[in-house]
Amino acid sequence: MLNWDKLLNGQRRKDRFGQQSKTLSANGRIELERDYDRILFATPTRRMADKTQVFPLERNDSVRNRLTHSHEVSSLARSIGIRLAFDFRKQIFADHDSRELERCVPALLAAIGLAHDLGNPPFGHQGEIAIQNWFRRNQTRVFGSEHHQDADDFIHFDGNAQTFRLVTRLQILNDSFGLNLTYATLASMIKYPVSSQNFKNLGWKKSGFFQSELQIVEDVWQQTGLSEGIRHPFTLLMEACDDIAYSILDAEDIVKKDIASFSDIVDFLEHHNPDDAVTLDVLQNAKRKNKEFKNTSISPKELNDVSMQMFRVYSISAMVKALLDTFVEDIQDIMKGNIQPHYELLEQSAAKAFCQTMKKFDSIHGYQHKSVLELELKGNNYISGIMDMLWRGIENEFQTEQSLFGKYAYQRMSENYRRIFSQETSVSLNYRKAQLLADAVSGMTDNYLIHLYEELKQLND
Repeated sequence: MLNWDKLLNGQRRKDRFGQQSKTLSANGRIELERDYDRILFATPTRRMADKTQVFPLERNDSVRNRLTHSHEVSSLARSIGIRLAFDFRKQIFADHDSRELERCVPALLAAIGLAHDLGNPPFGHQGEIAIQNWFRRNQTRVFGSEHHQDADDFIHFDGNAQTFRLVTRLQILNDSFGLNLTYATLASMIKYPVSSQNFKNLGWKKSGFFQSELQIVEDVWQQTGLSEGIRHPFTLLMEACDDIAYSILDAEDIVKKDIASFSDIVDFLEHHNPDDAVTLDVLQNAKRKNKEFKNTSISPKELNDVSMQMFRVYSISAMVKALLDTFVEDIQDIMKGNIQPHYELLEQSAAKAFCQTMKKFDSIHGYQHKSVLELELKGNNYISGIMDMLWRGIENEFQTEQSLFGKYAYQRMSENYRRIFSQETSVSLNYRKAQLLADAVSGMTDNYLIHLYEELKQLND
């Protein structure tokens, strides 16, 4: 049985294994509130402003990027945390009598919502696929043979595992504790609590951490009462907020770009979900507001925009209510670890059909749109090409006769990442090389990757 005292553990790894901070910077904040601020002010958070959400290299500032998406997930998560701490405190937290519950629960959920995509590479999920494919093609070149155990983390490369590595290892000042987040935040960030070697056998669709961070993960689990295959309850809430954001807000962006209209969404939902209660309720409210707007003097473009805004409001409200109802109903099974790896709050809720249909709409009208596929293909080619050139730089460091291009390419990677690469001792040399390459590429923004690709391509001999 999971225990909230451990799940909300506000201790930090540096306090246990390193030197306690002597900087008095709390300013009245509790530790879990400080985590959000550490993430907000971290450089990788700012870099998300130039990383793809749906539409690569988007010039319309009204369309979401990875940073605006993360802020919206964070806002949704915080509002759910407030509801849990005040409206459902007895049902969820039972006899947990912490006086700080009303502060730490919203803060923790806001923090993991903001951080959940920090490790995502350029060009969205297509960037993940491009990195995976590069390592599959180059297994012998990188690891010395096909199907080598060290290759698992990279042929299954995932942004969630990279996020955990980034906040615990890569984003450092003068020690090896990363952002030094609390155990509670680190535990709830692990979306898939299994390794790349075990995830398929245990029924998970992805892995959530790299072998290089295994000891950190095990320490986090020990300090929070979790274990392999058992998620932090708040991870389920963050995942649901992410689903809400990209199912509803991506649709709003599709309309914003004039790829589809509010009427298209109405027709799509009415066709696919004619008898679904949540769908009918959302559409009734949204269509009523659309009719009211039609009686004003706004233009057709404005009518489309404001109608979508109200559709977003009603959709999010309905989905949040549904997931909260499910979380409250299933909390005992969640705390006992009795849920399956494929368990998702929205999939178990009354909003299941509505969410699934919205994702289908997004896929047809957004993710598979010609403009998106074209730019994703270009992004794939950029990533593949730059990985070829950066790998030459990494390999060059271990050759007797070094090339000038290899030296230059190696120096163009983050000095911080190169220092961590040189200091790593827990994994093999080939693993370290592969990880340096993955760190370098996943840390780039869309535009920086293109510029560096063009720069190296001109110098490539």
